[in-house]
Order: sequence, then structure tokens, then C-alpha cells
Amino acid sequence: MNQRYMLSRSGFTLIELMITVAIVAIIAAIAIPSYDVYIRRADLATAQQEMLKVAALLEKHRARNFSYDGFVLKGTATNQGAYYAVPTATNTSLLLPLNASSGDQKFSLTLTVNSQAWSLQAVSQSPRNYSLLMTSTGFKCKTKTVANMTSSSCGNSAEDW
Repeated sequence: MNQRYMLSRSGFTLIELMITVAIVAIIAAIAIPSYDVYIRRADLATAQQEMLKVAALLEKHRARNFSYDGFVLKGTATNQGAYYAVPTATNTSLLLPLNASSGDQKFSLTLTVNSQAWSLQAVSQSPRNYSLLMTSTGFKCKTKTVANMTSSSCGNSAEDW
């Protein structure tokens, strides 16, 4: 009798395995979209942080030179830090994260500058994430509709950030 009991309890039944697979599938269905949202929020926060750094450096450049002229974003071939100012350079865009190569970037940061004003756009490569705009007047907005974004407005579906 003891041997018969041992033979009937060795292993899992198909029902037990199906229940386990169903539980794992439910947990994955909840966890994966939540993780995706978390990653998009982290990428957005990184873009906002980099935009604020560039804005601070632009204001520092203006305080030294009485103009925004001459401030450019770092080219990928230089090793002079994240940002620098060179009067003869013409680079006005930057890929985020900073170590990203073309095609791997999460955001493309574009600077439009003249002597008295600037505009900074961070365009998301993902249509599910926000694109950002920041200007020298302190205007900051975000939108998921990149086509409506200009150097001074995020369009009708804009939100503040």
C-alpha cells in the first residue's frame, strides 16, 4: 500500500501545470506594460534633465558674452564634456542618452539660438512618449503630437512640464 501511494504522488498533474502557467501569464501581462511605462517615464525624465542642463549653460554663456551667439551643442567626435561653446562650430543637435549612436537614441535634442533667444526641442523617437519644448522665456511644454510642435509652441494637445 505504501508503494502504491508513492507511485501516485510522483510529479505534477496537467491541471497543476496549467494553473501555474496561467498564474505566470497573468503576472507577466500586468508586469510587462508597467515596466514599459516606467522606462518611458525614465527616458522622459532624462531628457528633461539634459534640457535643463543645456538651459543653465546657455544662461551662463549669455552672462559671460552678453549674447547666446556662439553656443553650440557637443559633436559626437569631441571629448570636451557634454556641452561646450565654440563660436565657429555649427552643431545644433544632440542625441539622448549622451552615449547613444544614431538609431539608438531615445530623444533627439535640437537647439535653435539667436543673439537674444533660444529654443530647445527634444523629439522622442517613440510615438508613445512625449516630445518636449523649452524656450528662453521659461515656456516649457510636452506633447505626443510632434507634427504640431514648433520652436515656440507644442500645438493644441500640449501639457506643461
